[in-house]
Amino acid sequence: MAQRWLDEDQQRTWRAWLSVSELLPRALDAQLQRDAGISHAAYVVMAMLSEAPDRSRRMSDLARRSNQSQSRLSHTVSRLEERGWVRRQRSAEDGRGNLAVLTDAGWDVVRTLAPGHVDAVRESVFDPLTPEQTRQLGQTLEAVLERLDPDHDLRLEDGPG
Repeated sequence: MAQRWLDEDQQRTWRAWLSVSELLPRALDAQLQRDAGISHAAYVVMAMLSEAPDRSRRMSDLARRSNQSQSRLSHTVSRLEERGWVRRQRSAEDGRGNLAVLTDAGWDVVRTLAPGHVDAVRESVFDPLTPEQTRQLGQTLEAVLERLDPDHDLRLEDGPG
């Protein structure tokens, strides 16, 4: 069987994707480091908690929603705990699971950071695009996401930037 290589358009698109997937997190990290001294990964954890009922989620659910391993999430939550923005507690439902809870101070941080973060996302991703390109990009990413996550188990929910 002959090897199927990427054609010229696919290769150019793939390399652009690799560059964007490397440079975009750097740009978002830079904004969040400048504004609050936290990483984008930490902000995503806080945002996922801010959107949850009672601003809390099981650690296993939070790991999935923030696209972090259990170990990495544990380190992220520890750093946020040190700042008083998140706390851990046992689940009242079954007493076995651990919850991460966004504190009032953490909620204030998310509310303060969200506008700057949205601006950074808009400047980095959407300002260079026309409305039609934005629509096409959304459709394209949804098609790839459908292939990678057909059960819709790993997707971030809609919410703040």
